[in-house]
Amino acid sequence: MAPPTESPARPARKRKGRGEGQWALGYREPLNANERSKKDDNPLNVRQRIENIYARGGFDSIDPGDLRGRFRWWGLYTQRAPGIPGARTGTIEPEELDDRYFMMRVRIDGGALTTEQLRVIGEVSQTYARDTADITDRQNIQLHWVRVEDVPTIWEKLESVGLSTTEACGDCPRVVLGSPVAGIAADEIIDGTSAIAEITERFIGDKSLSNLPRKFKSAISGSPRWDTVPEINDISLVGVVHPEHGPGYDLWVGGGLSTNPKLAVRLGAWVPQEDVAEVWHGVVQIFRDYGYRRLRHRARIKFLIADWGAEKFRQVLEDEYLGRKLVDGPAPEAPSGHRDHLGVHEQVDGNYYVGVKSAAGRVSGSTLMEVAKAAERVGSKRVRTTVEQNLLVLDVAKSDVDGLIADLAELGLHADPSPWRRGVMACTGIEFCKLAIVETKQRAIDLVAELEKRLDDVQAGVTDPVSINLNGCPNACARTQVADIGLKGQMVPDGDGNQVEGFQVHLGGGLTVDAGFGRKIRGHKVTSAEVGPYVERLVRNYLDQREDGERFAQWVARAEEDDLK
Repeated sequence: MAPPTESPARPARKRKGRGEGQWALGYREPLNANERSKKDDNPLNVRQRIENIYARGGFDSIDPGDLRGRFRWWGLYTQRAPGIPGARTGTIEPEELDDRYFMMRVRIDGGALTTEQLRVIGEVSQTYARDTADITDRQNIQLHWVRVEDVPTIWEKLESVGLSTTEACGDCPRVVLGSPVAGIAADEIIDGTSAIAEITERFIGDKSLSNLPRKFKSAISGSPRWDTVPEINDISLVGVVHPEHGPGYDLWVGGGLSTNPKLAVRLGAWVPQEDVAEVWHGVVQIFRDYGYRRLRHRARIKFLIADWGAEKFRQVLEDEYLGRKLVDGPAPEAPSGHRDHLGVHEQVDGNYYVGVKSAAGRVSGSTLMEVAKAAERVGSKRVRTTVEQNLLVLDVAKSDVDGLIADLAELGLHADPSPWRRGVMACTGIEFCKLAIVETKQRAIDLVAELEKRLDDVQAGVTDPVSINLNGCPNACARTQVADIGLKGQMVPDGDGNQVEGFQVHLGGGLTVDAGFGRKIRGHKVTSAEVGPYVERLVRNYLDQREDGERFAQWVARAEEDDLK
C-alpha cells in the first residue's frame, strides 16, 4: 500500500496576543468593571454629587458606583462595619462590609505642614472624626468616623489653609513623597521642594491623568539618606551629583510591594531640577497609555517595566513623550545609618529639628493640636510627617530643644525611643479596613510595650533598631516584605486547632544596603498572642549569633531555619 501523501505545508497562522487593555495599542474598550466605571464618568466629577446630593441626602442616597469607586479620588473609603471577623474578609459582599462612615485621607505632599494646617486637621478630627488620626507611611494623615453629611464642611476647612484630599486615593497620581528635611538638612544634595510644588500645582486634579490603570506613587528627595523609600515607588527621583552638571536626580521606575513585590530599576538618566515635573509627567503618561488595564492585579507600572526593561522604557519616554534624549547619569551612593530623622539634628541655619516617634502611626486630633501648640511655643511654624509614621518639628533654637522634647514625650511622641519602638510600623488593620484579616495598630502598640519588658536586659546591645512591620492582609501597606521582621496577617491554627488571628512571617527584608524581600520560613506562622515571645526568641538568637557589625538582615540570610522559628 502506498504511503499517504503529505499535505502541502501551510504557513503557521500567527496567533493574536490577548490584549492587555493598553490604550496606546488601540485597546480602548474597558475590560473590567473598574475600567468601565472610570470611562462612564471621570471620578473627579463625583465631588459635585457629594456636595449637592449625598451630603444632603445622607449615606442611603449614595450611588453604589460612586461609593465603592469614585469616592476614592477625593480621599474617601467606607470603613469596615464593626463586628465582622477577619475570617469573613473576602467571603462576603462589599455592601455587607461597608459601614456608614468613611475614612478620609488628607493629602500632604512632601510631608510638609504648617502648624496652622496641623491645628486645623486636629480641629476637624475632634469635631467630625471622633478625635481619630493616623499618620501613614506615605506622609498623609487619615481620619475615621467621617459622615458624608460633614464632608463638604471638612473640605472647606482643609482648603482654607491650603490642604486637600484631591486624588489622595484612586487610580491617579497620589501623594508625592518628599524628604521631611528638604531645604534644612546639612547633608542635602538638592532641595526637591520646588519640584514637588510644581507637580502638585500643575497635575494633581488634571483630568487627563485621573484615569490611570491603577494607583501611581511618586517620591522626590535630595537627601543622601534615601528618606522616601525610593526602591518601592512607581517613580522616584533620587538626589545625586553629576560630575559635569552638578546636583540633580537619578530616575528610578517600577517599584512596588503588595502580592508581587518588585524593586524599582534605574533608567540611567540624570534629571536637573527644572526638568523634574516634565519627566514625571512623561512617566505618568506612559503608564496611562501603555499600562495594563485588563487585570487589576497586573495594572501597576512595575509589570510594564518588568516586561519592557529599563532601556525600552527610557527610549519610549524620550522619543514619544519628551522629544529629546535625557542625560546619562551616575548612580547615587547607597546610604548608611538611620533615615528616619529621629532625635535632634542641626539645620543649615543653626537651628535644630526634632524628630519624634509615634505609636505605630496612631495619634489623635487632640495630639496633633498639642504638637502644633508645642511647636509654636518654641517659635516654630513648620512640622513634617515621614514615611516611618513619625513627626518632625523644624526651626527650633538650641535652648528650646530639651523643653520641646519633654512636651512631646508627654504626648507619647519620643525623640529617643527604644529599638523596638523605633522600628515598629503598622497598617490600619481590621479596626477600619475592609481588606484586613487581623488587628494591627493596637497589636503593634502592645507589642512594643511587651518587648521593652522582655528585652530590657539586651536593649543597650541593639545598635540598629530591628524593624517590625505588621500588616492586616497580603497587600503590604506597612511594607512587610522589606522589614527585618514582617508580619502578614492571616487566620492561623492555635494549639487547639481553632482558627485565630495570626501572621505569616517574613524575615530579613530591607532597603538601601539590604535591599531585598524577606525570607519566608516554610510553614511558619504565629498567632497574634505568640508574637511577643516569638520576637524575643528571634532577637536573642540574633544577638547571640551575630558577627561583629552584622545587621539583622545579614544574620537572617545565613541563619539556620531552626533559629528563625
